[in-house]
Amino acid sequence: MSRRQESLPRVAVIGAGSWGTTFGKVLADGGANVTMWARRAELAHEIEEAKRNSRYLPGINLPREMSATHHLSEALENADQIYLSVPSQTLRENLKAVRPLVSKTDVPIVSLMKGVEKRTGLRMSQVIQQELDCDPARIAVASGPNLALEIAREQPTAAVIASTSQETADAVARRARNRYFRSFVNTDVIGTEFGGVLKNLIAVAIGIVDGVGYGENTKASIITRGLVEMTDFAVAQGAQPETLQGLAGLGDLIATCQSPLSRNNTAGRLLGQGYSFQDVVKQMNQTAEGLASVAPVLQLARQAGIEMPIVEQVKRVLDGTMNPREIAPHLTTDDDEPKGERTQNGTAGGGGALWRSLQRTLDQLRNSGRRPPRDQP
Repeated sequence: MSRRQESLPRVAVIGAGSWGTTFGKVLADGGANVTMWARRAELAHEIEEAKRNSRYLPGINLPREMSATHHLSEALENADQIYLSVPSQTLRENLKAVRPLVSKTDVPIVSLMKGVEKRTGLRMSQVIQQELDCDPARIAVASGPNLALEIAREQPTAAVIASTSQETADAVARRARNRYFRSFVNTDVIGTEFGGVLKNLIAVAIGIVDGVGYGENTKASIITRGLVEMTDFAVAQGAQPETLQGLAGLGDLIATCQSPLSRNNTAGRLLGQGYSFQDVVKQMNQTAEGLASVAPVLQLARQAGIEMPIVEQVKRVLDGTMNPREIAPHLTTDDDEPKGERTQNGTAGGGGALWRSLQRTLDQLRNSGRRPPRDQP
């Protein structure tokens, strides 16, 4: 390690898949000395020696400020911040190994994951709090329109860092920013996390209708009605509706639904083409978090008395009880009774609220030097 690298802030990223490696690059390009932890020794060696991750980020050169190890203790040693990027369903298991190594520290722990635990229905920040037995003020979550390969190619984007502690959110946001990556902050952890989870489910629906061969009208309808479902669900869980109108909600929804780089969109497209759920899982090179989140999200929705017809139909396709071609006529309801168009959080109105949501997201991306009303830089 060079003298310059030794003087840089030290951060650890646990998980060297596409998103973990990309976020490590974001942090390194922002002025940090980054140590990646990879489960496989050969992947750690490639990142360490070749500054490449050819399996997950082909063609991307990684900064020299990034190193890697498959020894967890080495990755976490003297880290000023710790970022977690492992599949959501393996988080609890991974944290059991992390806990004794961080028990005497009070550094921020940042979740880069977008899922809910299938067995418990808990958000990732809740699993972190449970397993590390730490103050929730130490925990932050990152979310937004963040397709890994685009960011690795240094295409400009923005994200939201949320924590119940404004101080923690600010500290993480200052570290997670560079010339192509801008971080905003808020204190709505619930809304920020559920925005990242729920948009995956809508993206699976978009992929299904894409695979079937339906066009832009169908997809626009699902995105619009999907935002309603996302907002109603998140608010019922304690989120602020404004969060779902921002980068962690609408921004992420647009990016995930319209991009072939989206794993959830790809999984849905395979389902729409007639592949079974088991065949889709076999074909996917990486984890599509939305597939595992459908059942626990619907369970939480039923407990809160929230209707999520699009997500319900995604589950039926996953279960093999609905022909993918039948998802379009069932966009909002299974009965013929006319329904009011609710634009957000159960309120009626025209398209103005949705347009304001879209405009707000675009403004955040364009005017990164100004202070928006909720997600503050």
